[in-house]
Amino acid sequence: MIIYHGSKKKIEKPIVSGSNPHNDYGPAFYLTLDLDSAKSWACKNNELGIVNKYSIRDNVFNNFNVLDLTNKEKYSVLNWIAILIHFRILSPTFKIKNKPALDWLEKYFVDVEQYDVIIGYRADDAYFRFPSRFITNDLSLEDLEDVFLSGDLGVQYVFVSKRAIESLSFEEKIDCDSSFINHYYNIVKEASKRFDDLLNKTSDPNKTYLFDLMRKDNE
Repeated sequence: MIIYHGSKKKIEKPIVSGSNPHNDYGPAFYLTLDLDSAKSWACKNNELGIVNKYSIRDNVFNNFNVLDLTNKEKYSVLNWIAILIHFRILSPTFKIKNKPALDWLEKYFVDVEQYDVIIGYRADDAYFRFPSRFITNDLSLEDLEDVFLSGDLGVQYVFVSKRAIESLSFEEKIDCDSSFINHYYNIVKEASKRFDDLLNKTSDPNKTYLFDLMRKDNE
């Protein structure tokens, strides 16, 4: 199994320390099976980066505790949103105004620290506006699922535990060509357009909003 990590430098021995604790799934080493996605991430700041290529034995996953959030039969978008909300920095005003909704979402939270590896869709800052507006009751559950479960930003493999990270064997660094410098921002541009289109649509009374879910729980 070959897996990639987009970066600005060569990383022969990955570690968790130093990673952003406010990433999608908290502090971890983030990878993808898609080389182009890794190149796009490596070049996100309008400068050429590199991709670190690793190999890992397929049977290693049999020994890992894996949380696969892309398994739609077991997990819903609500689990994903609850995890994102847990790790993101929310403004004090947002937390106070939406406390009932945030408290309700906590029951869908999955403690990712119990797992070695997490498989989940990438949210990124451009897409974080979607769950924010779901929490404020401006975006329906159906629209939220359509956006997030489409996986436009790709699927990422998040290596959380030390033993999972140590299972990665560095193979080589891959240089990115200049065509990937704007690739990430083109994705963000499309996400912004989709966000605006959804919010500007006429509200559909047949769709389910967060307050509907909360009221149903109280019936």
